[in-house]
Amino acid sequence: MTKKKIVLSCLFQANGYHKGGWRTPEAEPGADTDIDHYIRTARRLEEGLFDLFFLADTPATRTENLDIWTKSPIYQNGLEPITVLTALAMSTTHIGLGGTMSTSFFEPFNIARQFAALDHISKGRVAWNVVTSANDYAARNFGLDRLPPHGERYEKAKECVEVVKAYWDTWEDDAFIFDKENAMQFDPKKYHVVDHEGKFFKVYGGLNVARSPQGHPVIIQAGASDAGKELAAETAEIVFGTGSGMQAAKAFYDDLKGRMAKFGRDTSQLNILSGFDAVIGDTEKEAEEKFEYLQSLVPPELSVMYLSMDLEAKLLDLPLDEPVPLDRIPRTSNNHTVYFNQIAELIREGRTLREIATTYRRGNRVMRGTAEQVADFMEQWVEAGCGDGFMMPMGYYPGNLDDYVDKVIPILQERGSYKTEYAGTTLRENLGLIRPKNRHAAG
Repeated sequence: MTKKKIVLSCLFQANGYHKGGWRTPEAEPGADTDIDHYIRTARRLEEGLFDLFFLADTPATRTENLDIWTKSPIYQNGLEPITVLTALAMSTTHIGLGGTMSTSFFEPFNIARQFAALDHISKGRVAWNVVTSANDYAARNFGLDRLPPHGERYEKAKECVEVVKAYWDTWEDDAFIFDKENAMQFDPKKYHVVDHEGKFFKVYGGLNVARSPQGHPVIIQAGASDAGKELAAETAEIVFGTGSGMQAAKAFYDDLKGRMAKFGRDTSQLNILSGFDAVIGDTEKEAEEKFEYLQSLVPPELSVMYLSMDLEAKLLDLPLDEPVPLDRIPRTSNNHTVYFNQIAELIREGRTLREIATTYRRGNRVMRGTAEQVADFMEQWVEAGCGDGFMMPMGYYPGNLDDYVDKVIPILQERGSYKTEYAGTTLRENLGLIRPKNRHAAG
C-alpha cells in the first residue's frame, strides 16, 4: 500500500521562531535584512524537498513596551514579502514561495497584480496567504484606532478574494497571440473587464498582465473561528491547522474538510498543515538539553508580553508564581481566536503565570526527541488524519533546519512517507492541486 506523502512548509523567520533563537551563538546578527541569508535558507529547504518557503508578515511594528520587545524582536525588523520572494524566485527552481498580504489594508488590484507578476517570475510557484490582520499596531499604520470587528474583517476578506480571483481571470490563457503579420498582440475577445460593486469594493477595470502560469496563485489561509473556517472551505488550498493534541487536530481537520462539499470542492484540493516544530538530538537527553538551553535565553517578562498580546489582556502586573485571575480573560477575542482559546483554557486549569508563559507557543507543539522519534510522530499524525503535513516554524538556524534535512527527512523517505523528488515545476503540481480554468473560457 502506497503511503500518503507528507507535505512540508517552512514558516520562515530570519533567526528562528523560538524567542531565544536570535541569541544563540550560530544566529547571524543582521540576518533579518540580509537577502543572502534568505536565499541560503531557501536553497537548503529545496535540498530537503520542502514544498513551501512561507513568509509571515504584519504591516506594522510594535510601538509600546519596546524595552521588552527588544528581547525578541520578531516583526520589528524584516524585509517585505513580495520583494523577498522575488529574489528567491530567481535563486531557486522548485520550492513554492508563499507570502502574506492583508485584505484589511491592501486593495484587490494591487494584491492580484503583485502575486500574478510573481507567479510569472517564479514560473508558477507562488502562494498568497490571505489574512485579515490581527493586531491594532497594523490598524494604526493605516489611519484606524483599532481593527474592525472580527466578523466584518472576514466579510471583507471574502469579498476581496472574489475580486482578486476575478482580476486573475481578466485574460484567458491563450489571449496573447503575438500575431505580428496582422498587428494583433492579443485577442480582444479574450479580455474580460472586472465589473464589481459590493459592500467593501467597487472596481471597474482589469489586470494588466497575462494570466499567470498557475492560473491563480495558490491560496493560503488560517483561522480557527467559524468565519475563518467558512472562508477557508470556500477559497483556501493550504490551511494552517490547529489543535495541540491529536483529538483536537482531527476534529478541526474533519470539520474544515467537511465544509467543502457545499462549495462544490473536493477534499483533495485542500492541504491542512499542522503547526509543529521539534528540537532534535542524537538522544532524548541531548534534545532536552538543547531545548532547555533555548528556554534559558528567554526572559520571563517577554513570554508574559506574548501572552498578553494573544489574550488581548494586561498580564505584566501579575505575580509570576500565582494563578492568573479568571477575570483577566476577556469575554471575546478580536484577533487570533485559536491562541486566545488556548491561553484561556490554561488559565482556567489554574496554572501559574510562569507555567503558562514558559510552555505556551502559539499552538505549535515543541517536541524533543531523536530523528527517529520525530519521524514516527510525523507519520502517525498524518496517518491518523490530523493533517496533510506540517507548517514548521524552525526554532533556530541553521542547526534546527539541518537536523530535519539531514536526519529526519531521509528516514521518512526510506519509509515511503516523503517524496524523493518534486512532482512537477509549479506549486500546484507539487501539491496535487488542479489548475483553475478561466471562468470566461468556452467549455
